[in-house]
Amino acid sequence: MSQILERVLSAARQLGASDVHLKAGLPPIFRIKGELRTVKDVPALSREAIAGFALHVMSDKQRADFEQHLDVDLAYGTPDGVRYRVNLFQQRGSVGMVLRLIPPEVPPFERLNLPSSVLDLATHRRGVVLVTGATGSGKSTTLAAMIDAINQRYAFHIVTIEDPIEYTFRDKRSVVNQREIGFDTMSYARALRAALRQDPDVILVGEMRDFETAQIAITAAETGHLVLSTLHTGDATETIHRIISMVPAHQQPQMRLSLASVLRGVISQRLLPRADGKGMVPAVEVMVNTERVREMIEDPARTRDIKTAIAEGLHPYGMVSFDQSLATLVKEQLVTYEEAIKHSSSPSDFALLFRGVSGAATNWRSAGPAGPNMGAMSHDEFEIERFDK
Repeated sequence: MSQILERVLSAARQLGASDVHLKAGLPPIFRIKGELRTVKDVPALSREAIAGFALHVMSDKQRADFEQHLDVDLAYGTPDGVRYRVNLFQQRGSVGMVLRLIPPEVPPFERLNLPSSVLDLATHRRGVVLVTGATGSGKSTTLAAMIDAINQRYAFHIVTIEDPIEYTFRDKRSVVNQREIGFDTMSYARALRAALRQDPDVILVGEMRDFETAQIAITAAETGHLVLSTLHTGDATETIHRIISMVPAHQQPQMRLSLASVLRGVISQRLLPRADGKGMVPAVEVMVNTERVREMIEDPARTRDIKTAIAEGLHPYGMVSFDQSLATLVKEQLVTYEEAIKHSSSPSDFALLFRGVSGAATNWRSAGPAGPNMGAMSHDEFEIERFDK
């Protein structure tokens, strides 16, 4: 059974797939350049086969968790050293699996096609930096590149709290301790409290899921630590609203003041197919917490104006709006105009911006080659077709 799973995962790597979906009654389904695809003439998988795959990748503890909760997150490594983030779940009485490929090495920041202001946010000695976006938008990769940059530059103690651990870090100039929920600690909140007693300089929290975690993260920032985390929010404004909404109404004014004080910036991402067909490239919104933005966070009536502050904050703060980012990607021929329009916040506003923007006005990108071939395809021995064909 394990040999069949290894063959499926090997095919996924050759196809440049980012994710593999396994469902009873269907052949393996691969997400390639953002779309679901199958390999022609590959037979459907049985319920028994997928159940066998699940047993193969789970530890005894994970099996017990799965039996109790009917879903579980874990990291799985193949014999050749390739790692996957795996979610197992029950659906219609059978087991389903989704596996996401984790690149073997943390990509250098310069390869990610991100603004240099993103890396600037990682140089703060204290505060909160958030990376946001939908599932599969590259949040984990951006955070890993930021941590690795810190690791190379500074003699710090870095503590990561993840569910599960995705990228693994070697100690370079920093000492990096990585804790996995369910194995090394029981919860984000518990691990975050413990981290404050571990002489940390930088704390990475895999996801700011609830009020308790957010509150401890803010306390950690207030006491002189840099905290990096993620949220499943679309942009900076939505991120502010999400964090404020975690607390009861009577505590929200104080939460606004605390957040305005410790927040250093918000990086929001969307992945778009590259124009040359060789993978994906990120469009980003970068909000830097300037005095003007701080006042907008504190005042609920002005929070909606953060989008305007971002659009006007390129110089000297390095802020970038999604539409500015998309316009630059089109001008650099990294994405098509049609794809950019589909991902823009406002298609009509983007069209006006694109006509009026100059290359110099949107030259926000860090030096280095264009983004990585995330999901580049190499499939000479496979004939792929659309899943919904």
